[in-house]
Amino acid sequence: MVAGRCFLFLGPEIGEKQEAINEIRQGLASSGTAPEETSFYVGETSVQDMVAVLRNKSLFAEERLIFIKNAETLKKKDEVDQLAAYMEAPQDHTTLILISETTSLAKTLESSVPSGNKRIFWELFENRKQEWVASFFRRKGFKISEDGIEAILELVENNTDALRRECSKLMLFLGKEGISGEAVEKWLSHTREESAFTLFSRISSGDFAKSLESLHTLLGAQESPVALLAGLAWCFRKLRDYVGLVASGKASDFEFKKIGLASAKVRRDYERASGRYDVFGVDTCISLIGEYDILVRSGGVGLETLLMDMFLYKIIHAGRP
Repeated sequence: MVAGRCFLFLGPEIGEKQEAINEIRQGLASSGTAPEETSFYVGETSVQDMVAVLRNKSLFAEERLIFIKNAETLKKKDEVDQLAAYMEAPQDHTTLILISETTSLAKTLESSVPSGNKRIFWELFENRKQEWVASFFRRKGFKISEDGIEAILELVENNTDALRRECSKLMLFLGKEGISGEAVEKWLSHTREESAFTLFSRISSGDFAKSLESLHTLLGAQESPVALLAGLAWCFRKLRDYVGLVASGKASDFEFKKIGLASAKVRRDYERASGRYDVFGVDTCISLIGEYDILVRSGGVGLETLLMDMFLYKIIHAGRP
């Protein structure tokens, strides 16, 4: 009899988290049969129903792999206690993984798993991100310049999953010898799909119609509103650094590079945004992001588009015309 297991996979680093999940998935498939997989989202399915599924056995596979996502929103004591009771005695042949982009859950849930089964996946430090990109290209036989690496890190979301996806795209268009920052900017701008960064670019111009179009394209492509809000939070925190640097009178190419804005193209977005948002405006936007993150998580799928439309209207009008 194979005993059940429970894991907590926390933190903002999506790529490394996915690699760890794949390792578990491959281990469960070592007998030759892939595990049966089920995903639950807190707020869409009751904890009682989740536990009922967890307690049942699969009719189609020997092993089961079950995910509970947005686990940080589990706050009600009765729900937490009900799930924790299961986690202390999990069903045989069942692996449960609670997933969250935050770094902690309800204490009762955390204490229900062995300490070795809780992992926090932190965002890579700046020097590790540079090393990651350089190594990715080197393993594939490509050479990339330092400014090419910097351009990628400025234009791509801050996690290794997004970096891997965009770096792979670049390899389809660029030669193996000496990829430059200019080439990276050209091709990522040309091939990049809508993202939190392109949405921020439109917000920075104050164009509500184009921002709304970008938002609906992302939502139509099943982009997670929570992930979009996290990306925008990163952009507005970077904008706060930019506004503070300009206000200090110390703005220079070197100082912009220190805060991660070496690319002229990316810097134009922040320059434009700083004309609409002062420090108070930036802090207002960051507060709005936090407010709507809670509303989206608790509102359910049916309200996501309405809530994101309201959020976008407020954040556009939080800036100067």
